[in-house]
Amino acid sequence: MPSPLTLPVIDFSLLNGSPEQRQQLLQQLRGAARDHGFFYLVGHGIAADKVTALRQAARAFFALPEADKLAIDMENSPHFRGYTRAGEERTRGAADWREQLDIGAERPARPVLAAQGPWWRLQGPNQWPMALPQLKPVLQDWQQETTRLSIRLLRAFAEALQQPVDIFDDAFALAPVQHLKIIRYPGSAQGAAGQGVGPHKDGGFLTLLLQDDSQDGLQVETEQGWIDAPSLPGSFIVNIGESLEMASDGYLRANVHRVLSPPEGRDRLSVAFFLGPRLDATIPLLQLPDYLAAEARGPEADPDNPLFYRIGDNYLKGRLRSHPKVAVRHHADLLSPQALQAASLPTSAGEYA
Repeated sequence: MPSPLTLPVIDFSLLNGSPEQRQQLLQQLRGAARDHGFFYLVGHGIAADKVTALRQAARAFFALPEADKLAIDMENSPHFRGYTRAGEERTRGAADWREQLDIGAERPARPVLAAQGPWWRLQGPNQWPMALPQLKPVLQDWQQETTRLSIRLLRAFAEALQQPVDIFDDAFALAPVQHLKIIRYPGSAQGAAGQGVGPHKDGGFLTLLLQDDSQDGLQVETEQGWIDAPSLPGSFIVNIGESLEMASDGYLRANVHRVLSPPEGRDRLSVAFFLGPRLDATIPLLQLPDYLAAEARGPEADPDNPLFYRIGDNYLKGRLRSHPKVAVRHHADLLSPQALQAASLPTSAGEYA
């Protein structure tokens, strides 16, 4: 029997229902994001045939010969785009047992100028496999579909918190962060004892996760311990990122989660989309009405930290930590002497310790 659902299920189609249904939805969104930071989203409007096409394209990519995948190894890209073999991405210093392809918005690289923030190094072209030309249009279409859905969700959250519905619009104008990962978790002899991806929070605003309908593994941390978040066909798992948590004074909660390795002989396919504001955006701090402010937990990070206002810094530092080979090859000038020494490279001063 499938595992019981442990997170709220929210029908987003109610947003276009009667005034009573709309208010019901907003109340459900507010409660789920505050109490769990995670929920299932159904009625989202993304067609089932697009989901099928995405899964087929992802399976076809991971079935390519290793040489074809390594031809677009992330180590080639200063923009952290491309393929990563299992064990080469790290979470909290430990290797994650998953292979993946990372893409972002297809934009030209910006020149690195002294007057510009180093986070602009994240902007640039993607790498695409020559052996699978049909992958690019499928992933770019998915990126646009999930961007539109995420913006609709953000506007609904703003309304649920008694804010102007367009309060976040400026931060996402023109060039938001649109980070998409197709991910395969190979089976492990350790099974559920293995780290598919280690415990972490997401750093942006919203994550939309399309889970594997045949293999579970996602877990969410609660005060009572880890709980399973099994697949619900036709749904996304939605979770709050740390930037949105800080903007809402902790009312909207970013929660720790992880993925356990499948058992040997099985694998798990998932697709994660991360929406963040543009790299030079300043995030508005929401002024909640008194009755909501009284329920806000406060963010776990300090909103007075200047990094809160330099969103691109947060993105870049996270990528430098999780992909040390790319960091050392392309961004050694930003690394601490300790990081460079660990990589057996000459030391150089940098602020990204």
